[in-house]
Amino acid sequence: MVTDPIADFLTRIRNAQMANHRMVEIPASGLKKRLTEILYDKGYILKYKFEDDNKQGMIKIALKYDPSTKIPAIQSLERVSRPGLRTYAKPDEFKRVKNGLGIAIVSTSKGVMTDKEAKAQNVGGEVLCNIY
Repeated sequence: MVTDPIADFLTRIRNAQMANHRMVEIPASGLKKRLTEILYDKGYILKYKFEDDNKQGMIKIALKYDPSTKIPAIQSLERVSRPGLRTYAKPDEFKRVKNGLGIAIVSTSKGVMTDKEAKAQNVGGEVLCNIY
């Protein structure tokens, strides 16, 4: 049983990249699907596919690498808020990730979005993770 599904999601991607895998399979949930969509929209993954069996379902993610150097597109995946210590921020309190080059994913009352989108909509929330 996984007690922190977001940390499990990030760790599966991190481990697959360290092993130079092209694909990674992750058990699906609504939050993980939204995280995957954000990673795709921001260009961190190549493509994704939601497979729905009659149970939980799976998310298949094609990881993105630089064609010449084989360096992964995602350099760092860091869990910020965790079950033992939740981290919340107001729109003006969001910290820049890698001097604005990375993104923070925030769970707000208007849904899961990046820190820049949350700041534009003037909503705060729980900072789930930082990606660079």
